[in-house]
Amino acid sequence: MKRDSLFFRIKQGIQDTCYIMVEEIRNEFRDEGLLIFCVVVPLFYPLLYSWIYNNEVVRDVPVAVVDLSHSNASREFIRMVDGSPDTKVAYFCASLDEAKELTGKQQVHGTIFFPRDFETKLRRGEQVNVSVYCDMSLMLTYKAIYQTTQAVASEINSGIQISQSTGFTNRDDEITTKPLDFDEVPIFNTTSGYGNAILPGVLVLILQQTLLLGIGLSAGTAREKNRYQNLVPIEKHYNGIFRIVLGKSAAYFALYMVMAAYITLCVPRMFHFVSLVTAQTLIGLMVPFLLAVIFFGLTMSCLVRYRENVMLLVVFTSVPLLFMTGISWPQSNIPWFWEAFSWIFPSTFGVRGFLRISSMGATLPDIKVEYQALWIQALVYFFTACIVYRYQIILSHKRARARLKQMKEGKAATQSHGNGLGQGSTSPYEDKAKGETANKVSE
Repeated sequence: MKRDSLFFRIKQGIQDTCYIMVEEIRNEFRDEGLLIFCVVVPLFYPLLYSWIYNNEVVRDVPVAVVDLSHSNASREFIRMVDGSPDTKVAYFCASLDEAKELTGKQQVHGTIFFPRDFETKLRRGEQVNVSVYCDMSLMLTYKAIYQTTQAVASEINSGIQISQSTGFTNRDDEITTKPLDFDEVPIFNTTSGYGNAILPGVLVLILQQTLLLGIGLSAGTAREKNRYQNLVPIEKHYNGIFRIVLGKSAAYFALYMVMAAYITLCVPRMFHFVSLVTAQTLIGLMVPFLLAVIFFGLTMSCLVRYRENVMLLVVFTSVPLLFMTGISWPQSNIPWFWEAFSWIFPSTFGVRGFLRISSMGATLPDIKVEYQALWIQALVYFFTACIVYRYQIILSHKRARARLKQMKEGKAATQSHGNGLGQGSTSPYEDKAKGETANKVSE
Protein backbone atom coordinates (compact mmCIF):
# COMPACT_ATOMS: atom_id res chain seq x y z
CA MET A 1 0.00 0.00 0.00
CA LYS A 2 1.40 3.38 -1.02
CA ARG A 3 1.95 5.83 1.81
CA ASP A 4 0.58 8.69 -0.31
CA SER A 5 -2.69 6.96 -1.17
CA LEU A 6 -5.99 8.30 0.15
CA PHE A 7 -6.89 5.02 1.82
CA PHE A 8 -3.59 4.93 3.70
CA ARG A 9 -4.05 8.50 4.94
CA ILE A 10 -7.58 7.72 6.14
CA LYS A 11 -6.37 4.58 7.90
CA GLN A 12 -3.49 6.45 9.50
CA GLY A 13 -5.86 9.24 10.61
CA ILE A 14 -8.23 6.75 12.26
CA GLN A 15 -5.33 5.02 14.02
CA ASP A 16 -3.96 8.33 15.30
CA THR A 17 -7.42 9.39 16.49
CA CYS A 18 -7.86 6.14 18.40
CA TYR A 19 -4.36 6.49 19.86
CA ILE A 20 -5.10 10.01 21.13
CA MET A 21 -8.47 8.89 22.53
CA VAL A 22 -6.88 5.97 24.41
CA GLU A 23 -4.14 8.23 25.79
CA GLU A 24 -6.73 10.74 26.98
CA ILE A 25 -8.78 8.00 28.66
CA ARG A 26 -5.65 6.75 30.40
CA ASN A 27 -4.94 10.27 31.63
CA GLU A 28 -8.47 10.52 33.02
CA PHE A 29 -7.81 7.61 35.37
CA ARG A 30 -4.07 8.09 35.82
CA ASP A 31 -4.07 11.78 36.75
CA GLU A 32 -5.42 12.33 40.27
CA GLY A 33 -6.88 15.73 39.40
CA LEU A 34 -8.70 14.42 36.33
CA LEU A 35 -9.90 11.39 38.28
CA ILE A 36 -11.38 13.63 40.98
CA PHE A 37 -13.12 16.11 38.68
CA CYS A 38 -14.22 13.73 35.93
CA VAL A 39 -15.20 10.67 37.97
CA VAL A 40 -15.39 11.24 41.73
CA VAL A 41 -17.12 14.64 41.72
CA PRO A 42 -19.84 13.67 39.18
CA LEU A 43 -20.52 10.52 41.19
CA PHE A 44 -20.84 12.04 44.66
CA TYR A 45 -21.48 15.77 44.27
CA PRO A 46 -25.04 15.29 42.91
CA LEU A 47 -25.78 13.02 45.86
CA LEU A 48 -24.76 15.77 48.27
CA TYR A 49 -26.99 18.36 46.58
CA SER A 50 -29.91 15.97 46.37
CA TRP A 51 -29.57 15.01 50.01
CA ILE A 52 -29.55 18.68 51.06
CA TYR A 53 -32.74 19.47 49.11
CA ASN A 54 -34.44 16.12 49.68
CA ASN A 55 -36.83 17.49 52.31
CA GLU A 56 -38.26 19.86 49.69
CA VAL A 57 -39.92 22.11 52.30
CA VAL A 58 -38.99 23.24 55.81
CA ARG A 59 -41.07 22.31 58.86
CA ASP A 60 -41.48 23.83 62.34
CA VAL A 61 -39.76 27.11 61.53
CA PRO A 62 -39.32 28.91 64.90
CA VAL A 63 -41.07 32.28 65.18
CA ALA A 64 -41.38 34.85 67.96
CA VAL A 65 -44.68 36.49 68.97
CA VAL A 66 -45.11 40.02 70.32
CA ASP A 67 -48.70 40.07 71.63
CA LEU A 68 -49.65 43.47 73.02
CA SER A 69 -53.34 42.65 72.75
CA HIS A 70 -53.48 39.65 75.13
CA SER A 71 -56.96 38.89 73.86
CA ASN A 72 -58.88 35.78 72.89
CA ALA A 73 -58.63 36.69 69.21
CA SER A 74 -54.84 37.07 69.29
CA ARG A 75 -54.43 33.85 71.28
CA GLU A 76 -56.61 32.01 68.74
CA PHE A 77 -54.44 33.37 65.92
CA ILE A 78 -51.28 32.21 67.73
CA ARG A 79 -52.69 28.72 68.36
CA MET A 80 -53.50 28.30 64.67
CA VAL A 81 -50.01 29.45 63.66
CA ASP A 82 -48.42 27.07 66.16
CA GLY A 83 -50.65 24.22 64.96
CA SER A 84 -49.41 24.58 61.38
CA PRO A 85 -46.81 21.99 60.30
CA ASP A 86 -44.59 24.71 58.81
CA THR A 87 -44.19 27.01 61.83
CA LYS A 88 -43.65 26.76 65.56
CA VAL A 89 -44.15 29.51 68.14
CA ALA A 90 -40.84 29.33 70.01
CA TYR A 91 -40.75 32.61 72.01
CA PHE A 92 -43.14 35.18 73.44
CA CYS A 93 -41.50 38.59 73.58
CA ALA A 94 -42.47 41.81 75.33
CA SER A 95 -41.24 44.10 72.51
CA LEU A 96 -40.05 44.12 68.92
CA ASP A 97 -36.51 44.87 70.09
CA GLU A 98 -36.39 41.62 72.02
CA ALA A 99 -37.71 39.71 69.00
CA LYS A 100 -35.19 41.47 66.77
CA GLU A 101 -32.38 40.31 69.05
CA LEU A 102 -33.59 36.71 68.81
CA THR A 103 -33.68 37.00 65.02
CA GLY A 104 -30.14 38.31 64.99
CA LYS A 105 -29.03 35.27 66.97
CA GLN A 106 -30.88 33.02 64.46
CA GLN A 107 -32.99 31.54 67.28
CA VAL A 108 -36.11 32.56 65.31
CA HIS A 109 -36.64 33.33 61.65
CA GLY A 110 -39.63 35.63 61.95
CA THR A 111 -41.81 37.70 64.26
CA ILE A 112 -45.61 38.13 64.45
CA PHE A 113 -46.75 41.41 66.03
CA PHE A 114 -50.27 42.05 67.41
CA PRO A 115 -51.17 45.68 68.28
CA ARG A 116 -52.97 46.59 71.50
CA ASP A 117 -56.28 47.29 69.77
CA PHE A 118 -56.29 44.04 67.78
CA GLU A 119 -59.50 42.54 69.22
CA THR A 120 -61.16 45.92 69.82
CA LYS A 121 -61.09 46.79 66.13
CA LEU A 122 -62.27 43.30 65.19
CA ARG A 123 -65.32 43.68 67.46
CA ARG A 124 -66.07 47.07 65.98
CA GLY A 125 -65.94 45.68 62.44
CA GLU A 126 -62.88 47.77 61.59
CA GLN A 127 -59.85 46.65 59.66
CA VAL A 128 -56.83 45.65 61.75
CA ASN A 129 -53.32 44.72 60.71
CA VAL A 130 -51.11 41.89 61.95
CA SER A 131 -47.46 42.65 61.19
CA VAL A 132 -45.19 39.80 60.07
CA TYR A 133 -41.42 40.31 60.04
CA CYS A 134 -39.38 37.61 58.27
CA ASP A 135 -35.71 36.81 57.93
CA MET A 136 -35.05 37.11 54.20
CA SER A 137 -31.67 35.38 54.29
CA LEU A 138 -33.39 32.08 53.54
CA MET A 139 -36.33 32.05 51.16
CA LEU A 140 -37.69 28.74 52.43
CA THR A 141 -38.23 30.02 55.97
CA TYR A 142 -39.73 33.24 54.63
CA LYS A 143 -42.15 31.26 52.51
CA ALA A 144 -43.20 29.03 55.43
CA ILE A 145 -43.87 31.93 57.85
CA TYR A 146 -45.57 34.22 55.34
CA GLN A 147 -47.84 31.60 53.81
CA THR A 148 -48.83 30.23 57.22
CA THR A 149 -49.82 33.62 58.64
CA GLN A 150 -51.66 34.46 55.43
CA ALA A 151 -53.61 31.19 55.59
CA VAL A 152 -54.51 31.75 59.27
CA ALA A 153 -55.65 35.31 58.54
CA SER A 154 -57.84 34.05 55.70
CA GLU A 155 -59.39 31.41 57.95
CA ILE A 156 -60.19 33.97 60.66
CA ASN A 157 -61.61 36.33 58.03
CA SER A 158 -63.90 33.55 56.84
CA GLY A 159 -65.17 33.00 60.38
CA ILE A 160 -65.89 36.72 60.82
CA GLN A 161 -67.76 36.83 57.51
CA ILE A 162 -69.90 33.84 58.48
CA SER A 163 -70.77 35.35 61.86
CA GLN A 164 -71.88 38.58 60.20
CA SER A 165 -73.79 36.97 57.34
CA THR A 166 -77.52 36.24 57.17
CA GLY A 167 -77.19 32.77 55.63
CA PHE A 168 -79.08 29.78 56.98
CA THR A 169 -77.25 26.79 55.43
CA ASN A 170 -73.68 25.62 55.07
CA ARG A 171 -73.92 26.36 51.36
CA ASP A 172 -74.76 29.97 52.16
CA ASP A 173 -71.66 30.14 54.37
CA GLU A 174 -69.49 28.72 51.57
CA ILE A 175 -70.76 31.30 49.12
CA THR A 176 -70.22 34.07 51.66
CA THR A 177 -66.60 33.14 52.42
CA LYS A 178 -65.65 32.08 48.92
CA PRO A 179 -67.85 33.66 46.25
CA LEU A 180 -65.27 32.85 43.59
CA ASP A 181 -64.14 29.29 44.24
CA PHE A 182 -60.93 27.79 42.90
CA ASP A 183 -58.94 24.60 43.21
CA GLU A 184 -55.16 24.73 43.48
CA VAL A 185 -53.69 21.76 41.61
CA PRO A 186 -49.89 21.76 41.10
CA ILE A 187 -49.26 20.32 37.65
CA PHE A 188 -45.49 19.83 37.48
CA ASN A 189 -43.79 20.58 40.81
CA THR A 190 -46.38 18.64 42.78
CA THR A 191 -44.57 19.07 46.10
CA SER A 192 -44.07 22.82 45.57
CA GLY A 193 -40.56 22.12 46.87
CA TYR A 194 -37.28 23.83 46.28
CA GLY A 195 -35.51 20.62 45.29
CA ASN A 196 -37.74 19.89 42.31
CA ALA A 197 -37.41 23.50 41.19
CA ILE A 198 -33.63 23.94 41.43
CA LEU A 199 -32.11 20.45 41.21
CA PRO A 200 -32.45 19.91 37.40
CA GLY A 201 -30.41 23.04 36.74
CA VAL A 202 -27.79 22.11 39.33
CA LEU A 203 -27.35 18.61 37.86
CA VAL A 204 -26.77 19.89 34.32
CA LEU A 205 -24.43 22.60 35.60
CA ILE A 206 -22.40 19.95 37.47
CA LEU A 207 -21.94 18.11 34.18
CA GLN A 208 -20.67 21.23 32.43
CA GLN A 209 -18.40 22.53 35.18
CA THR A 210 -16.71 19.19 35.93
CA LEU A 211 -16.20 18.55 32.22
CA LEU A 212 -14.61 21.96 31.72
CA LEU A 213 -12.42 21.43 34.78
CA GLY A 214 -11.27 18.06 33.46
CA ILE A 215 -10.41 19.40 30.00
CA GLY A 216 -8.63 22.39 31.50
CA LEU A 217 -6.60 20.21 33.88
CA SER A 218 -5.60 17.97 30.99
CA ALA A 219 -4.41 21.01 29.01
CA GLY A 220 -2.47 22.36 31.98
CA THR A 221 -0.82 18.96 32.52
CA ALA A 222 0.16 18.76 28.83
CA ARG A 223 1.85 22.17 29.04
CA GLU A 224 3.64 21.40 32.30
CA LYS A 225 5.01 18.11 30.95
CA ASN A 226 6.26 19.79 27.77
CA ARG A 227 9.63 21.52 28.25
CA TYR A 228 8.57 24.33 25.90
CA GLN A 229 5.07 24.78 27.41
CA ASN A 230 3.42 23.51 24.21
CA LEU A 231 -0.18 22.31 24.31
CA VAL A 232 0.43 19.86 21.45
CA PRO A 233 3.47 17.54 21.68
CA ILE A 234 5.75 16.93 18.70
CA GLU A 235 4.78 13.35 17.93
CA LYS A 236 3.76 11.56 14.79
CA HIS A 237 0.28 10.81 16.18
CA TYR A 238 -0.41 14.49 16.96
CA ASN A 239 0.08 15.64 13.38
CA GLY A 240 -3.45 16.63 12.39
CA ILE A 241 -6.17 18.96 13.62
CA PHE A 242 -9.13 16.61 13.30
CA ARG A 243 -7.18 13.74 14.83
CA ILE A 244 -6.46 15.73 17.97
CA VAL A 245 -9.90 17.34 18.34
CA LEU A 246 -11.87 14.18 17.58
CA GLY A 247 -9.59 11.96 19.67
CA LYS A 248 -9.77 14.14 22.76
CA SER A 249 -13.50 14.81 22.41
CA ALA A 250 -14.30 11.11 21.93
CA ALA A 251 -12.58 10.26 25.22
CA TYR A 252 -14.58 12.79 27.22
CA PHE A 253 -17.81 12.07 25.35
CA ALA A 254 -17.63 8.34 26.09
CA LEU A 255 -17.06 8.97 29.81
CA TYR A 256 -19.66 11.70 30.21
CA MET A 257 -22.45 9.91 28.42
CA VAL A 258 -22.27 7.41 31.28
CA MET A 259 -22.04 10.21 33.85
CA ALA A 260 -24.97 12.06 32.24
CA ALA A 261 -27.15 8.94 32.40
CA TYR A 262 -26.26 8.48 36.06
CA ILE A 263 -26.82 12.11 37.04
CA THR A 264 -30.00 12.78 35.08
CA LEU A 265 -31.72 9.40 35.47
CA CYS A 266 -30.47 7.66 38.61
CA VAL A 267 -29.95 10.55 41.04
CA PRO A 268 -33.49 12.06 40.79
CA ARG A 269 -35.08 8.63 41.22
CA MET A 270 -32.85 7.78 44.18
CA PHE A 271 -34.19 10.83 46.06
CA HIS A 272 -37.76 10.66 44.65
CA PHE A 273 -37.65 13.93 42.74
CA VAL A 274 -40.02 14.52 39.82
CA SER A 275 -38.53 12.90 36.71
CA LEU A 276 -40.64 12.65 33.54
CA VAL A 277 -37.78 12.08 31.09
CA THR A 278 -37.75 9.42 28.42
CA ALA A 279 -34.59 7.78 27.11
CA GLN A 280 -35.08 9.05 23.56
CA THR A 281 -35.62 12.66 24.61
CA LEU A 282 -32.75 12.61 27.10
CA ILE A 283 -30.28 11.20 24.56
CA GLY A 284 -31.45 13.75 21.99
CA LEU A 285 -30.68 16.58 24.43
CA MET A 286 -27.50 15.25 26.05
CA VAL A 287 -25.64 14.46 22.81
CA PRO A 288 -25.53 18.07 21.50
CA PHE A 289 -25.11 19.43 25.03
CA LEU A 290 -22.04 17.30 25.82
CA LEU A 291 -20.52 17.93 22.39
CA ALA A 292 -21.01 21.68 22.81
CA VAL A 293 -19.41 21.62 26.28
CA ILE A 294 -16.47 19.47 25.11
CA PHE A 295 -15.67 21.63 22.09
CA PHE A 296 -16.14 24.75 24.20
CA GLY A 297 -13.67 23.33 26.74
CA LEU A 298 -11.14 22.46 24.02
CA THR A 299 -11.44 26.01 22.69
CA MET A 300 -10.90 27.53 26.13
CA SER A 301 -8.00 25.17 26.90
CA CYS A 302 -5.65 27.48 25.03
CA LEU A 303 -6.01 29.93 27.95
CA VAL A 304 -4.83 27.38 30.52
CA ARG A 305 -1.11 27.70 31.17
CA TYR A 306 -1.01 25.89 34.49
CA ARG A 307 -3.31 23.39 36.16
CA GLU A 308 -4.38 25.94 38.77
CA ASN A 309 -5.59 28.40 36.12
CA VAL A 310 -8.62 26.32 35.24
CA MET A 311 -9.94 26.64 38.78
CA LEU A 312 -9.93 30.42 38.45
CA LEU A 313 -11.58 30.28 35.01
CA VAL A 314 -14.38 27.82 35.79
CA VAL A 315 -15.28 27.51 39.47
CA PHE A 316 -16.34 31.11 40.16
CA THR A 317 -18.73 31.09 37.17
CA SER A 318 -21.04 28.43 38.63
CA VAL A 319 -23.43 30.75 40.47
CA PRO A 320 -23.66 33.42 37.69
CA LEU A 321 -24.33 30.74 35.10
CA LEU A 322 -27.10 29.26 37.25
CA PHE A 323 -28.76 32.67 37.54
CA MET A 324 -28.46 33.35 33.80
CA THR A 325 -30.32 30.15 32.92
CA GLY A 326 -33.53 31.66 34.30
CA ILE A 327 -34.16 28.76 36.68
CA SER A 328 -33.83 30.78 39.89
CA TRP A 329 -34.58 34.24 38.44
CA PRO A 330 -37.29 34.96 35.85
CA GLN A 331 -35.84 34.86 32.37
CA SER A 332 -38.05 37.77 31.31
CA ASN A 333 -36.43 39.98 33.98
CA ILE A 334 -32.85 39.29 32.90
CA PRO A 335 -31.32 42.35 31.10
CA TRP A 336 -30.81 41.87 27.40
CA PHE A 337 -27.03 42.13 27.68
CA TRP A 338 -26.77 39.28 30.18
CA GLU A 339 -29.34 37.28 28.25
CA ALA A 340 -27.20 37.59 25.11
CA PHE A 341 -24.04 36.86 27.11
CA SER A 342 -25.59 33.67 28.48
CA TRP A 343 -25.95 32.29 24.95
CA ILE A 344 -22.18 31.72 24.92
CA PHE A 345 -22.45 28.90 27.45
CA PRO A 346 -24.05 25.52 26.67
CA SER A 347 -25.46 25.33 30.22
CA THR A 348 -27.99 28.06 29.40
CA PHE A 349 -29.85 25.95 26.85
CA GLY A 350 -28.98 22.63 28.50
CA VAL A 351 -30.57 23.62 31.82
CA ARG A 352 -33.67 25.08 30.22
CA GLY A 353 -34.16 22.03 28.02
CA PHE A 354 -33.56 19.49 30.78
CA LEU A 355 -35.89 21.31 33.18
CA ARG A 356 -38.71 21.10 30.65
CA ILE A 357 -38.21 17.42 29.78
CA SER A 358 -37.59 16.39 33.40
CA SER A 359 -40.25 18.37 35.29
CA MET A 360 -42.82 18.98 32.54
CA GLY A 361 -42.51 15.88 30.36
CA ALA A 362 -41.58 17.85 27.22
CA THR A 363 -40.38 16.14 24.05
CA LEU A 364 -37.73 17.26 21.57
CA PRO A 365 -40.21 19.24 19.43
CA ASP A 366 -41.27 21.07 22.59
CA ILE A 367 -37.68 22.20 23.24
CA LYS A 368 -36.88 22.92 19.62
CA VAL A 369 -35.20 26.27 20.42
CA GLU A 370 -32.84 24.81 23.03
CA TYR A 371 -32.16 21.71 20.91
CA GLN A 372 -31.21 23.71 17.83
CA ALA A 373 -29.17 26.20 19.85
CA LEU A 374 -27.07 23.38 21.34
CA TRP A 375 -26.33 21.93 17.91
CA ILE A 376 -25.33 25.39 16.64
CA GLN A 377 -23.01 25.78 19.62
CA ALA A 378 -21.52 22.34 19.00
CA LEU A 379 -20.73 23.20 15.37
CA VAL A 380 -19.36 26.66 16.17
CA TYR A 381 -17.16 25.44 19.03
CA PHE A 382 -15.96 22.50 16.93
CA PHE A 383 -14.54 24.90 14.35
CA THR A 384 -13.10 27.21 17.01
CA ALA A 385 -11.42 24.19 18.65
CA CYS A 386 -9.94 23.23 15.28
CA ILE A 387 -8.65 26.78 14.82
CA VAL A 388 -7.12 26.78 18.30
CA TYR A 389 -5.35 23.46 17.80
CA ARG A 390 -4.22 24.45 14.31
CA TYR A 391 -2.54 27.45 15.84
CA GLN A 392 -1.03 25.30 18.61
CA ILE A 393 0.38 22.83 16.07
CA ILE A 394 1.96 25.64 14.08
CA LEU A 395 3.34 27.16 17.28
CA SER A 396 4.79 23.83 18.42
CA HIS A 397 6.50 23.24 15.07
CA LYS A 398 7.79 26.80 15.00
CA ARG A 399 9.33 26.44 18.46
CA ALA A 400 10.79 23.06 17.51
CA ARG A 401 12.41 24.49 14.37
CA ALA A 402 13.74 27.44 16.34
CA ARG A 403 15.21 25.08 18.93
CA LEU A 404 16.72 22.86 16.24
CA LYS A 405 18.24 25.90 14.53
CA GLN A 406 19.67 27.08 17.83
CA MET A 407 21.20 23.65 18.46
CA LYS A 408 22.78 23.60 14.99
CA GLU A 409 24.21 27.09 15.45
CA GLY A 410 25.59 26.10 18.85
CA LYS A 411 27.16 22.97 17.41
CA ALA A 412 28.71 24.91 14.52
CA ALA A 413 30.11 27.51 16.90
CA THR A 414 31.65 24.76 19.05
CA GLN A 415 33.27 23.11 16.04
CA SER A 416 34.70 26.40 14.72
CA HIS A 417 36.06 27.21 18.15
CA GLY A 418 37.77 23.81 18.29
CA ASN A 419 39.32 24.21 14.82
CA GLY A 420 40.64 27.68 15.68
CA LEU A 421 42.27 26.33 18.80
CA GLY A 422 44.14 23.67 16.79
CA GLN A 423 45.52 26.04 14.08
CA GLY A 424 46.29 29.35 15.70
CA SER A 425 47.58 28.37 19.16
CA THR A 426 49.76 25.83 20.89
CA SER A 427 49.65 24.14 24.20
CA PRO A 428 52.14 24.92 27.03
CA TYR A 429 53.90 21.60 26.47
CA GLU A 430 54.43 22.44 22.80
CA ASP A 431 55.87 25.85 23.72
CA LYS A 432 58.27 24.27 26.22
CA ALA A 433 59.45 21.73 23.65
CA LYS A 434 60.02 24.44 21.07
CA GLY A 435 62.08 26.43 23.62
CA GLU A 436 64.27 23.46 24.47
CA THR A 437 64.92 22.81 20.75
CA ALA A 438 66.00 26.45 20.20
CA ASN A 439 68.45 26.31 23.11
CA LYS A 440 70.09 23.18 21.74
CA VAL A 441 70.50 24.79 18.32
CA SER A 442 72.24 27.87 19.82
CA GLU A 443 74.73 25.70 21.76
